[in-house]
Amino acid sequence: MKEIENLLNEVKWTTNEKVFNLLMDQRYSSPLIVEFLKSILREEVNFKTKRRKYLKVKTGGFGIIKTIEEFDFTFQPQINQNQINYFLNFDFIKNKQNIIFQGTSGVGKTHLATAIGIAAAESKYSVYFIDCNRLLNNLQEAKFKNQLAQRIKHYSKYKLLIIDELGFLPMDQEKANIFFQLVNSRYLKSSTIITTNKLFSEWGKLFQDEVIASAILDRLLHKSHVVSIAGKSYRNYESLKLKEEIEWKDNVK
Repeated sequence: MKEIENLLNEVKWTTNEKVFNLLMDQRYSSPLIVEFLKSILREEVNFKTKRRKYLKVKTGGFGIIKTIEEFDFTFQPQINQNQINYFLNFDFIKNKQNIIFQGTSGVGKTHLATAIGIAAAESKYSVYFIDCNRLLNNLQEAKFKNQLAQRIKHYSKYKLLIIDELGFLPMDQEKANIFFQLVNSRYLKSSTIITTNKLFSEWGKLFQDEVIASAILDRLLHKSHVVSIAGKSYRNYESLKLKEEIEWKDNVK
């Protein structure tokens, strides 16, 4: 009966109490009925668990679903797989730490950030993924409407915010100031994952202000894991494989 009680608590049926009381009545507590009810409840728990995970991922802003299992660590052997697996126990979220994936285009930064984010969402953490340029445009528009504080508060509510492709597009002074406000709002309160193609020494030029860049880095790096990836582009590798496959098919015709 204890298992049924636990399952009923998980499914949160409005008739929980009635069902449990009914089972306490010996007339309806035969082993066959009990096992049948357990089977139904387990299916309901599995359905609700899958639906909850789906909704968490759907509302997380992920454009493409990526998992750690899909990542080819043999192609990027300099990445510490144990470190990536450590991120998947979510201690960095519990400890309000950040992760910065740094490297050139195509080395797997977005894949890893996405995979960690999806796993966190499936583990009931509030997660949001957004491209840096779109994020800054949203915040800049909010400032124009005198709604910047509310919008920053919105992005600050997530336990994990993933900002993808910082540095791929130029940033003006206003966007740099807005980005600082967002980082400052989340500082020591929640975790942020950033993917960037810029070295930290280039951030002064990126933000067009050494002081702001220093202040942003100070807050991001205070409690941060930095993963630098200096490998080859996986996109180029896949493109080359596809080209070779097409050429091979043409040759055998």
